[in-house]
Amino acid sequence: MPRALVIVLDSVGIGGAEDADAYGDVGADTVGHIAEACAAGRGDQAGLRQGPLHLPHMTAFGLGLACEVSTGRLPPNLAPQGALKGAWGYGVETSKGKDTPSGHWEIAGVPVTFDWGYFPNTVPSFPKELTEALIARAGIPGILADKHASGTTVIDEYGAEHVLTGKPICYTSVDSVLQIAAHEETFGLQRLYDLCKIARDLCDPYNIGRVIARPFVGSAETGFKRTGNRKDFAVFPPSDTILDTLHKAGRAIVTVGKIGDIFAHRSTGEEVKPNGNDACLSAAITAMKDLADGGFVFANLVDFDSEFGHRRDIPGYAAALEAFDRRVPEIEAVLRPGDLVIITADHGNDPSWRGTDHTREHTPILCFGPGVKAGQIGRRESFADIGASVLAHLGVRHPGKGAAWL
Repeated sequence: MPRALVIVLDSVGIGGAEDADAYGDVGADTVGHIAEACAAGRGDQAGLRQGPLHLPHMTAFGLGLACEVSTGRLPPNLAPQGALKGAWGYGVETSKGKDTPSGHWEIAGVPVTFDWGYFPNTVPSFPKELTEALIARAGIPGILADKHASGTTVIDEYGAEHVLTGKPICYTSVDSVLQIAAHEETFGLQRLYDLCKIARDLCDPYNIGRVIARPFVGSAETGFKRTGNRKDFAVFPPSDTILDTLHKAGRAIVTVGKIGDIFAHRSTGEEVKPNGNDACLSAAITAMKDLADGGFVFANLVDFDSEFGHRRDIPGYAAALEAFDRRVPEIEAVLRPGDLVIITADHGNDPSWRGTDHTREHTPILCFGPGVKAGQIGRRESFADIGASVLAHLGVRHPGKGAAWL
């Protein structure tokens, strides 16, 4: 019986979204701009990487060609060399928003048709009644920040005051999110999670997609650094995803990285949540190696987004892409006859773009595995086509959105 693996390269967009103007993102192109920067020497960093962007395996699956049909430009050094090894195309997001739940839910067959709630870019950002209720219910002395902010700079700005006062750092962004940063040791990790659960309940009337715990360590003297113990508290998808469908069909499911959090731990099977791209990819490869016939592995690699996209780090992003590409043969090595692998993304986060937020872009869809016919699958009018194709491949009836290309 066939098996399937979907790997979401978080934020690895390929430009060109027709509605990008509604999001202030006309011209954003994550992969294209990284490739251009590397070709021009702007992707070089001593001790990290140098030279043109080198992604031979994903290029052989059609990444460069997908970029070309998405934007009309073939990024430098992403033209395939020799025969293609996979099927390729690109996905168009129909969901409202350009954040993680919107992209992942649509991949899983549930496009977001409603409007998320957002906090305004003012100081303070959060409604007074929400803030007062959070302080009262959690028994905290107050909050810090209360504004739109970058997650890395906000702990530098408020970390010392947080440690001194015990007030958690609460901030937001253009996404539908309330993020709470606190020191793992002085505030306590479990206490932070408990605080976020309270915030999750308080955010529901505002239709906020996620509350995110952002723990950090360090001191004012040595500097503060976020840890890998991030935890997302998301709302439930509004209808059944392919995870629910597969769960009801009795299929084995393994979710890797933050997938469990994104789907509010509903029908997410065995959850594996290591820290970092490398560890998450290793976990996905192990899961696929051991997966029962008819099973499904759904993995998210978040570092592209959190470590490099939001930080506008072109060399770091390029190095992360190359590191993933080098490990593609490890994925191929654990595949059995009939297996399908799909590499895609949930949105963009162009590190050459203004600001520090996600960018509204098309996403690559690269398919490979024993028996997968190389060639073009074309423009997919919804990310939901990915979920529909997974179910078709696994022989499970598809009750939701999307059209399979298989």
